[in-house]
Amino acid sequence: MLKFLRYLLASIMLAASVAGGAHAAQKNEPITLNDEQRAAIARVNDYINSFQTLRGDFVQTSDKGQSVKGVVMLSKPGKIRFDYAPPSPLLIVSDGKWLTIKNKVKERGDQVPLRATPLRLIVAPKIDLLAETVVLSVEDVDGLTSIALADKKDQMGGYIVLTYDNAQNELQQWIIVDGKGRRTTVQFANLEKDIELNQKLFNETIKRKEVRN
Repeated sequence: MLKFLRYLLASIMLAASVAGGAHAAQKNEPITLNDEQRAAIARVNDYINSFQTLRGDFVQTSDKGQSVKGVVMLSKPGKIRFDYAPPSPLLIVSDGKWLTIKNKVKERGDQVPLRATPLRLIVAPKIDLLAETVVLSVEDVDGLTSIALADKKDQMGGYIVLTYDNAQNELQQWIIVDGKGRRTTVQFANLEKDIELNQKLFNETIKRKEVRN
């Protein structure tokens, strides 16, 4: 319980730090990095490159405070699956090319290119964050490092904030901020690296709307 409270307090302080730099981040303005900040980014970079597959639990919170739980699975290159627990009908899957956002009940949804989202940074076969992103902020509070990054290939104006536990050597959460400033926070737990995953789980189809003449 003490560890959880410590993490929660640190997360709140990090969130406040990130919010304080939101104006610069929304404009995707890079910061000048010192040696400690470069080292912090290198640690996160090494962690992302340290696994081929990943599985764990997540809690996703919208900018309106609504929370849903589920299981996340990741397989490089390019594949990720967010399987939301009932009663949510939502399923988000990337097959390496397309990111599918699907209503499992109605079998309908939308697709966007994976390369157009910040998620491609996490599922790339290898990533160099310093070379491939604009670093918007780096904060270090009570053993947690928070890094705000804008993908240089992203044309939608958003960015991602990665929060990394230095002692546990593990990703704790990410916040995805879209081009309109809407924030989606995803907190992780029970992450397992390099486990066998069924690759069929990353293939999903959606019903297309019928076109009538």
